[in-house]
Amino acid sequence: MMSALIFIVFAAALVLGMPIAMSMVLSTVIPRLLGTTMGSSVNQLITNSFSGADTTPIIAVPLFILAGVIMAEGGISRKLFNVFAYFVGGFTGGLPCAVILTCLFYGAISGSGPATTAAVGAMAIPFLVELGYDKTFSAGMVATAGGLGVIIPPSIPFVLYSLATGVSTSALFLGGVLPGFAIGLALMAYAVYYCGRRGEDRKKINFKLAELRGQGFWKLAKDSFPALMSPIIVLGGIYGGVVTPTEAACISVFYSLIVSLFVYKTITFSSILPFLKGAVKTYAPLCFVLAFAIAFGRVLTLLKAPAIVSDFVLGNFSSAGTVMFIIVIVFLLMGMVMDTGPAIVILAPILLPIVKTLGIHPVHFGVVMVCCLSIGLATPPFGLDLFVAGTLADTPPMTVAKKAMPFIIAFAIALFGITYVPWLSLALLQRGF
Repeated sequence: MMSALIFIVFAAALVLGMPIAMSMVLSTVIPRLLGTTMGSSVNQLITNSFSGADTTPIIAVPLFILAGVIMAEGGISRKLFNVFAYFVGGFTGGLPCAVILTCLFYGAISGSGPATTAAVGAMAIPFLVELGYDKTFSAGMVATAGGLGVIIPPSIPFVLYSLATGVSTSALFLGGVLPGFAIGLALMAYAVYYCGRRGEDRKKINFKLAELRGQGFWKLAKDSFPALMSPIIVLGGIYGGVVTPTEAACISVFYSLIVSLFVYKTITFSSILPFLKGAVKTYAPLCFVLAFAIAFGRVLTLLKAPAIVSDFVLGNFSSAGTVMFIIVIVFLLMGMVMDTGPAIVILAPILLPIVKTLGIHPVHFGVVMVCCLSIGLATPPFGLDLFVAGTLADTPPMTVAKKAMPFIIAFAIALFGITYVPWLSLALLQRGF
Protein backbone atom coordinates (compact mmCIF):
# COMPACT_ATOMS: atom_id res chain seq x y z
CA MET A 1 0.00 0.00 0.00
CA MET A 2 2.79 2.42 0.91
CA SER A 3 4.61 1.60 -2.36
CA ALA A 4 1.48 2.50 -4.33
CA LEU A 5 1.16 5.75 -2.36
CA ILE A 6 4.74 6.73 -3.26
CA PHE A 7 4.05 6.25 -6.98
CA ILE A 8 0.75 8.15 -6.69
CA VAL A 9 2.47 11.07 -4.98
CA PHE A 10 5.23 11.02 -7.60
CA ALA A 11 2.74 11.01 -10.50
CA ALA A 12 0.60 13.71 -8.89
CA ALA A 13 3.63 15.95 -8.35
CA LEU A 14 4.59 15.59 -12.01
CA VAL A 15 1.04 16.40 -13.13
CA LEU A 16 1.09 19.53 -10.96
CA GLY A 17 4.23 20.68 -12.76
CA MET A 18 6.86 20.00 -10.09
CA PRO A 19 10.39 19.24 -11.38
CA ILE A 20 11.19 15.53 -11.53
CA ALA A 21 13.92 15.81 -8.88
CA MET A 22 11.60 17.56 -6.41
CA SER A 23 8.84 15.03 -7.17
CA MET A 24 11.22 12.23 -6.16
CA VAL A 25 12.22 14.08 -2.99
CA LEU A 26 8.60 14.48 -1.94
CA SER A 27 7.83 10.83 -2.74
CA THR A 28 10.89 9.69 -0.78
CA VAL A 29 10.01 11.51 2.45
CA ILE A 30 6.21 11.07 2.30
CA PRO A 31 6.20 7.82 4.34
CA ARG A 32 8.03 9.57 7.21
CA LEU A 33 5.70 12.56 6.98
CA LEU A 34 2.80 10.14 7.46
CA GLY A 35 4.38 8.84 10.65
CA THR A 36 5.67 5.46 9.43
CA THR A 37 9.17 4.12 10.04
CA MET A 38 9.67 3.49 6.33
CA GLY A 39 11.00 5.99 3.82
CA SER A 40 13.79 8.50 4.30
CA SER A 41 14.31 11.24 6.80
CA VAL A 42 15.84 14.46 5.48
CA ASN A 43 19.28 13.41 6.76
CA GLN A 44 19.00 10.00 5.11
CA LEU A 45 17.82 11.60 1.88
CA ILE A 46 20.89 13.83 1.76
CA THR A 47 23.26 10.97 2.64
CA ASN A 48 21.77 8.61 0.05
CA SER A 49 21.75 11.30 -2.61
CA PHE A 50 25.42 12.18 -2.13
CA SER A 51 26.48 8.54 -2.00
CA GLY A 52 24.54 7.89 -5.21
CA ALA A 53 26.26 10.72 -7.04
CA ASP A 54 29.72 9.85 -5.66
CA THR A 55 30.74 7.42 -8.40
CA THR A 56 33.44 7.64 -11.05
CA PRO A 57 31.40 6.40 -14.08
CA ILE A 58 28.95 9.27 -13.66
CA ILE A 59 31.72 11.67 -14.72
CA ALA A 60 31.38 10.29 -18.26
CA VAL A 61 27.98 11.97 -18.66
CA PRO A 62 29.06 15.66 -18.38
CA LEU A 63 32.23 14.92 -20.36
CA PHE A 64 30.31 13.44 -23.30
CA ILE A 65 27.92 16.40 -23.11
CA LEU A 66 30.86 18.83 -23.24
CA ALA A 67 32.45 16.99 -26.18
CA GLY A 68 29.13 17.17 -28.03
CA VAL A 69 28.86 20.92 -27.40
CA ILE A 70 32.39 21.53 -28.71
CA MET A 71 31.84 19.35 -31.78
CA ALA A 72 28.55 21.09 -32.55
CA GLU A 73 30.15 24.52 -32.45
CA GLY A 74 33.17 23.22 -34.35
CA GLY A 75 31.11 22.47 -37.46
CA ILE A 76 31.79 18.74 -37.38
CA SER A 77 28.30 17.89 -38.67
CA ARG A 78 28.97 19.69 -41.98
CA LYS A 79 32.19 17.69 -42.50
CA LEU A 80 30.36 14.39 -41.93
CA PHE A 81 27.45 15.40 -44.18
CA ASN A 82 29.77 16.26 -47.08
CA VAL A 83 31.25 12.74 -47.03
CA PHE A 84 27.87 11.00 -47.11
CA ALA A 85 26.40 13.42 -49.66
CA TYR A 86 29.37 12.71 -51.95
CA PHE A 87 28.50 9.01 -52.08
CA VAL A 88 24.68 8.86 -51.88
CA GLY A 89 23.53 12.32 -53.00
CA GLY A 90 22.99 11.25 -56.61
CA PHE A 91 20.31 8.66 -55.72
CA THR A 92 16.61 9.31 -55.16
CA GLY A 93 16.30 10.61 -51.61
CA GLY A 94 20.09 10.64 -51.39
CA LEU A 95 20.51 13.96 -49.60
CA PRO A 96 17.88 13.20 -46.90
CA CYS A 97 19.61 9.83 -46.46
CA ALA A 98 22.92 11.68 -46.10
CA VAL A 99 21.33 13.75 -43.30
CA ILE A 100 20.17 10.58 -41.52
CA LEU A 101 23.64 9.04 -41.89
CA THR A 102 25.12 12.24 -40.47
CA CYS A 103 22.82 11.93 -37.43
CA LEU A 104 23.87 8.30 -37.10
CA PHE A 105 27.58 9.09 -37.03
CA TYR A 106 27.23 12.35 -35.13
CA GLY A 107 25.55 10.33 -32.38
CA ALA A 108 28.88 8.54 -32.00
CA ILE A 109 30.34 11.93 -31.07
CA SER A 110 27.66 13.59 -28.95
CA GLY A 111 25.85 10.69 -27.23
CA SER A 112 22.78 12.93 -26.99
CA GLY A 113 19.56 13.15 -29.03
CA PRO A 114 18.92 16.90 -28.65
CA ALA A 115 22.60 17.67 -29.31
CA THR A 116 22.51 15.59 -32.50
CA THR A 117 19.26 17.25 -33.61
CA ALA A 118 20.65 20.74 -32.95
CA ALA A 119 24.05 20.22 -34.57
CA VAL A 120 22.81 18.41 -37.68
CA GLY A 121 19.53 20.32 -37.99
CA ALA A 122 21.16 23.74 -37.89
CA MET A 123 23.16 22.74 -40.95
CA ALA A 124 20.79 20.37 -42.78
CA ILE A 125 17.35 22.03 -42.55
CA PRO A 126 18.29 25.30 -44.34
CA PHE A 127 20.35 23.32 -46.87
CA LEU A 128 17.47 20.96 -47.74
CA VAL A 129 14.98 23.82 -47.95
CA GLU A 130 17.31 25.64 -50.33
CA LEU A 131 17.24 22.57 -52.59
CA GLY A 132 13.44 22.49 -52.66
CA TYR A 133 12.60 20.00 -49.91
CA ASP A 134 9.61 20.74 -47.70
CA LYS A 135 10.71 22.53 -44.52
CA THR A 136 8.50 20.59 -42.11
CA PHE A 137 9.49 17.29 -43.74
CA SER A 138 13.16 18.19 -43.22
CA ALA A 139 12.55 19.22 -39.59
CA GLY A 140 10.50 16.08 -38.84
CA MET A 141 13.19 13.87 -40.34
CA VAL A 142 15.99 15.50 -38.32
CA ALA A 143 13.90 15.40 -35.11
CA THR A 144 13.37 11.64 -35.49
CA ALA A 145 16.89 10.83 -36.71
CA GLY A 146 18.27 12.84 -33.80
CA GLY A 147 17.09 9.98 -31.57
CA LEU A 148 19.90 7.89 -33.05
CA GLY A 149 22.23 10.02 -30.94
CA VAL A 150 21.23 8.09 -27.80
CA ILE A 151 21.50 4.63 -29.40
CA ILE A 152 24.80 4.74 -31.29
CA PRO A 153 27.68 4.55 -28.80
CA PRO A 154 28.96 6.36 -26.86
CA SER A 155 25.48 6.96 -25.48
CA ILE A 156 24.64 8.95 -22.35
CA PRO A 157 21.47 6.88 -21.65
CA PHE A 158 23.55 3.69 -21.79
CA VAL A 159 25.90 5.18 -19.19
CA LEU A 160 22.88 5.98 -17.00
CA TYR A 161 21.46 2.47 -17.46
CA SER A 162 24.83 1.06 -16.46
CA LEU A 163 24.93 3.24 -13.33
CA ALA A 164 21.40 2.21 -12.36
CA THR A 165 21.81 -1.54 -12.93
CA GLY A 166 25.51 -2.40 -12.83
CA VAL A 167 25.47 -3.77 -16.40
CA SER A 168 28.77 -3.18 -18.24
CA THR A 169 28.87 0.16 -20.08
CA SER A 170 31.17 -1.29 -22.75
CA ALA A 171 28.76 -4.17 -23.37
CA LEU A 172 25.86 -1.74 -23.73
CA PHE A 173 27.85 0.37 -26.19
CA LEU A 174 28.43 -2.74 -28.32
CA GLY A 175 24.77 -3.68 -28.03
CA GLY A 176 23.64 -0.36 -29.49
CA VAL A 177 25.65 -0.53 -32.74
CA LEU A 178 23.54 -2.88 -34.91
CA PRO A 179 20.16 -1.63 -33.59
CA GLY A 180 21.25 1.94 -34.37
CA PHE A 181 22.09 1.02 -37.95
CA ALA A 182 18.83 -0.95 -38.29
CA ILE A 183 16.80 2.08 -37.22
CA GLY A 184 18.84 4.31 -39.52
CA LEU A 185 18.06 2.02 -42.47
CA ALA A 186 14.35 2.11 -41.63
CA LEU A 187 14.35 5.91 -41.59
CA MET A 188 16.25 6.06 -44.88
CA ALA A 189 13.79 3.64 -46.48
CA TYR A 190 10.93 6.03 -45.76
CA ALA A 191 12.98 9.04 -46.92
CA VAL A 192 13.59 7.31 -50.28
CA TYR A 193 9.90 6.41 -50.58
CA TYR A 194 8.81 9.98 -49.77
CA CYS A 195 11.22 11.56 -52.25
CA GLY A 196 10.36 9.06 -54.97
CA ARG A 197 6.67 9.77 -54.54
CA ARG A 198 6.87 13.57 -54.15
CA GLY A 199 9.75 14.15 -56.52
CA GLU A 200 12.92 16.21 -56.13
CA ASP A 201 14.44 19.23 -57.85
CA ARG A 202 17.24 17.28 -59.50
CA LYS A 203 18.59 20.37 -61.27
CA LYS A 204 19.38 22.13 -57.98
CA ILE A 205 20.60 18.92 -56.36
CA ASN A 206 22.93 18.05 -59.23
CA PHE A 207 24.36 21.59 -59.20
CA LYS A 208 25.20 21.31 -55.48
CA LEU A 209 26.65 17.84 -55.95
CA ALA A 210 28.81 19.10 -58.81
CA GLU A 211 30.20 21.78 -56.49
CA LEU A 212 30.91 19.20 -53.80
CA ARG A 213 32.43 16.61 -56.11
CA GLY A 214 34.43 19.30 -57.84
CA GLN A 215 36.63 19.41 -54.74
CA GLY A 216 37.81 15.90 -55.50
CA PHE A 217 37.44 12.87 -53.27
CA TRP A 218 40.85 13.03 -51.64
CA LYS A 219 40.50 16.68 -50.64
CA LEU A 220 37.07 15.92 -49.19
CA ALA A 221 38.37 12.83 -47.37
CA LYS A 222 41.31 14.78 -45.95
CA ASP A 223 38.98 17.53 -44.72
CA SER A 224 36.56 15.06 -43.12
CA PHE A 225 39.11 12.61 -41.73
CA PRO A 226 39.47 14.21 -38.25
CA ALA A 227 35.67 14.22 -37.79
CA LEU A 228 35.37 10.57 -38.84
CA MET A 229 38.21 9.58 -36.51
CA SER A 230 36.48 10.80 -33.34
CA PRO A 231 34.19 7.77 -32.77
CA ILE A 232 36.97 5.43 -33.88
CA ILE A 233 39.37 6.81 -31.27
CA VAL A 234 36.79 6.77 -28.48
CA LEU A 235 35.30 3.34 -29.16
CA GLY A 236 38.60 1.81 -30.24
CA GLY A 237 40.12 2.89 -26.94
CA ILE A 238 37.30 1.29 -24.97
CA TYR A 239 37.20 -2.04 -26.81
CA GLY A 240 40.95 -2.21 -27.17
CA GLY A 241 41.14 -2.25 -23.38
CA VAL A 242 43.21 0.93 -23.34
CA VAL A 243 40.72 3.18 -21.52
CA THR A 244 37.51 2.92 -19.54
CA PRO A 245 34.32 4.62 -20.83
CA THR A 246 34.92 7.48 -18.37
CA GLU A 247 38.49 7.96 -19.59
CA ALA A 248 37.25 7.74 -23.19
CA ALA A 249 34.81 10.57 -22.44
CA CYS A 250 37.73 12.69 -21.25
CA ILE A 251 39.68 11.86 -24.40
CA SER A 252 36.70 12.85 -26.56
CA VAL A 253 36.70 16.32 -24.93
CA PHE A 254 40.41 16.92 -25.62
CA TYR A 255 40.17 15.46 -29.12
CA SER A 256 37.19 17.68 -30.00
CA LEU A 257 39.09 20.72 -28.65
CA ILE A 258 42.23 19.92 -30.65
CA VAL A 259 40.30 19.31 -33.88
CA SER A 260 38.10 22.41 -33.54
CA LEU A 261 40.89 24.74 -32.36
CA PHE A 262 43.86 23.70 -34.46
CA VAL A 263 42.60 21.60 -37.39
CA TYR A 264 39.35 23.22 -38.49
CA LYS A 265 39.98 26.47 -36.56
CA THR A 266 36.24 26.94 -36.13
CA ILE A 267 36.41 27.96 -32.47
CA THR A 268 38.76 30.12 -30.38
CA PHE A 269 40.14 29.79 -26.87
CA SER A 270 37.70 32.47 -25.72
CA SER A 271 34.86 30.12 -26.71
CA ILE A 272 35.87 27.40 -24.23
CA LEU A 273 34.41 29.03 -21.11
CA PRO A 274 30.93 29.47 -22.68
CA PHE A 275 31.10 25.82 -23.79
CA LEU A 276 31.86 24.78 -20.21
CA LYS A 277 28.95 26.88 -18.94
CA GLY A 278 26.62 25.35 -21.53
CA ALA A 279 27.63 21.81 -20.60
CA VAL A 280 27.16 22.52 -16.87
CA LYS A 281 23.72 24.01 -17.48
CA THR A 282 22.75 20.91 -19.43
CA TYR A 283 24.12 18.46 -16.89
CA ALA A 284 23.17 20.17 -13.60
CA PRO A 285 19.43 19.28 -13.68
CA LEU A 286 20.28 15.70 -14.67
CA CYS A 287 22.82 15.47 -11.84
CA PHE A 288 20.17 16.30 -9.23
CA VAL A 289 17.77 13.80 -10.81
CA LEU A 290 20.40 11.04 -10.67
CA ALA A 291 21.31 11.79 -7.07
CA PHE A 292 17.73 11.84 -5.81
CA ALA A 293 16.82 8.81 -7.93
CA ILE A 294 19.27 6.73 -5.89
CA ALA A 295 17.51 7.71 -2.67
CA PHE A 296 14.12 7.17 -4.34
CA GLY A 297 15.17 3.68 -5.44
CA ARG A 298 16.42 2.72 -1.98
CA VAL A 299 13.10 3.67 -0.41
CA LEU A 300 11.25 1.59 -3.01
CA THR A 301 13.55 -1.34 -2.23
CA LEU A 302 12.86 -1.01 1.51
CA LEU A 303 9.14 -1.04 0.76
CA LYS A 304 9.66 -4.13 -1.44
CA ALA A 305 8.20 -2.32 -4.46
CA PRO A 306 10.39 -4.22 -6.99
CA ALA A 307 9.26 -7.53 -5.50
CA ILE A 308 5.61 -6.45 -5.60
CA VAL A 309 5.87 -5.41 -9.26
CA SER A 310 7.74 -8.62 -10.10
CA ASP A 311 5.14 -10.83 -8.41
CA PHE A 312 2.34 -9.03 -10.24
CA VAL A 313 3.96 -9.29 -13.67
CA LEU A 314 5.18 -12.87 -13.33
CA GLY A 315 1.90 -13.93 -11.74
CA ASN A 316 -0.15 -12.65 -14.67
CA PHE A 317 2.18 -13.08 -17.65
CA SER A 318 4.38 -16.11 -18.29
CA SER A 319 5.59 -15.29 -21.79
CA ALA A 320 8.75 -13.20 -22.23
CA GLY A 321 7.38 -11.92 -25.55
CA THR A 322 4.19 -10.65 -23.91
CA VAL A 323 6.06 -8.97 -21.07
CA MET A 324 8.43 -7.27 -23.51
CA PHE A 325 5.49 -6.04 -25.60
CA ILE A 326 3.86 -4.50 -22.52
CA ILE A 327 7.15 -2.94 -21.40
CA VAL A 328 7.75 -1.47 -24.87
CA ILE A 329 4.29 0.13 -24.90
CA VAL A 330 4.82 1.53 -21.38
CA PHE A 331 8.21 2.97 -22.36
CA LEU A 332 6.80 4.51 -25.53
CA LEU A 333 4.10 6.25 -23.49
CA MET A 334 6.57 7.35 -20.81
CA GLY A 335 8.91 8.72 -23.44
CA MET A 336 6.17 11.16 -24.45
CA VAL A 337 6.07 12.81 -21.03
CA MET A 338 9.40 12.06 -19.31
CA ASP A 339 13.00 12.67 -20.28
CA THR A 340 15.17 9.64 -21.10
CA GLY A 341 17.56 9.93 -18.13
CA PRO A 342 15.04 9.98 -15.26
CA ALA A 343 12.93 7.24 -16.85
CA ILE A 344 15.95 4.94 -17.07
CA VAL A 345 17.25 5.62 -13.57
CA ILE A 346 13.82 5.12 -11.99
CA LEU A 347 12.50 2.12 -13.95
CA ALA A 348 15.55 0.07 -14.95
CA PRO A 349 16.37 -1.24 -11.43
CA ILE A 350 12.72 -2.24 -10.93
CA LEU A 351 12.17 -3.99 -14.27
CA LEU A 352 15.55 -5.62 -14.88
CA PRO A 353 15.09 -8.41 -12.27
CA ILE A 354 11.74 -9.26 -13.88
CA VAL A 355 13.07 -9.65 -17.42
CA LYS A 356 16.15 -11.55 -16.18
CA THR A 357 13.79 -14.07 -14.56
CA LEU A 358 12.20 -14.55 -17.99
CA GLY A 359 15.60 -15.19 -19.57
CA ILE A 360 16.02 -11.82 -21.28
CA HIS A 361 19.63 -10.61 -21.47
CA PRO A 362 20.30 -7.40 -19.47
CA VAL A 363 22.11 -5.80 -22.43
CA HIS A 364 19.24 -6.59 -24.80
CA PHE A 365 16.75 -5.14 -22.33
CA GLY A 366 18.84 -1.99 -21.95
CA VAL A 367 19.03 -1.52 -25.72
CA VAL A 368 15.27 -1.96 -26.09
CA MET A 369 14.62 0.47 -23.23
CA VAL A 370 16.86 3.17 -24.70
CA CYS A 371 15.41 2.67 -28.21
CA CYS A 372 11.87 3.08 -26.85
CA LEU A 373 12.71 6.23 -24.95
CA SER A 374 14.61 7.68 -27.91
CA ILE A 375 11.37 7.63 -29.91
CA GLY A 376 9.89 9.73 -27.13
CA LEU A 377 12.34 12.49 -28.05
CA ALA A 378 10.37 13.01 -31.28
CA THR A 379 6.83 12.27 -30.10
CA PRO A 380 4.32 14.88 -28.92
CA PRO A 381 3.46 16.48 -26.61
CA PHE A 382 6.88 16.89 -24.93
CA GLY A 383 9.41 15.40 -27.35
CA LEU A 384 12.49 17.55 -26.85
CA ASP A 385 13.84 16.95 -30.37
CA LEU A 386 10.57 18.31 -31.79
CA PHE A 387 11.11 21.60 -29.98
CA VAL A 388 14.74 21.78 -31.09
CA ALA A 389 13.89 21.04 -34.75
CA GLY A 390 10.85 23.33 -34.62
CA THR A 391 13.00 26.20 -33.39
CA LEU A 392 15.57 25.62 -36.13
CA ALA A 393 12.85 25.50 -38.80
CA ASP A 394 10.83 28.35 -37.26
CA THR A 395 7.85 25.99 -37.25
CA PRO A 396 5.50 25.00 -34.37
CA PRO A 397 6.60 21.70 -32.79
CA MET A 398 3.19 20.10 -33.36
CA THR A 399 3.42 20.92 -37.07
CA VAL A 400 6.83 19.25 -37.15
CA ALA A 401 5.32 16.27 -35.29
CA LYS A 402 2.81 15.64 -38.09
CA LYS A 403 5.58 15.30 -40.67
CA ALA A 404 7.65 13.26 -38.23
CA MET A 405 4.92 10.62 -37.76
CA PRO A 406 5.86 8.46 -40.80
CA PHE A 407 9.48 8.47 -39.63
CA ILE A 408 8.32 7.56 -36.12
CA ILE A 409 6.31 4.65 -37.56
CA ALA A 410 9.40 3.45 -39.46
CA PHE A 411 11.40 3.81 -36.21
CA ALA A 412 8.76 1.80 -34.32
CA ILE A 413 8.80 -1.01 -36.90
CA ALA A 414 12.56 -1.29 -36.49
CA LEU A 415 12.12 -1.15 -32.70
CA PHE A 416 9.82 -4.19 -32.64
CA GLY A 417 12.29 -6.04 -34.83
CA ILE A 418 15.05 -5.21 -32.32
CA THR A 419 12.79 -6.27 -29.44
CA TYR A 420 12.03 -9.72 -30.84
CA VAL A 421 15.37 -10.39 -32.52
CA PRO A 422 17.84 -10.23 -29.59
CA TRP A 423 20.65 -11.18 -31.98
CA LEU A 424 20.82 -7.55 -33.13
CA SER A 425 21.70 -6.41 -29.61
CA LEU A 426 23.93 -9.32 -28.68
CA ALA A 427 25.74 -10.36 -31.88
CA LEU A 428 28.80 -8.14 -31.41
CA LEU A 429 28.92 -8.95 -27.71
CA GLN A 430 28.83 -12.71 -28.34
CA ARG A 431 31.59 -12.44 -30.95
CA GLY A 432 33.82 -10.86 -28.33
CA PHE A 433 34.42 -7.53 -30.04
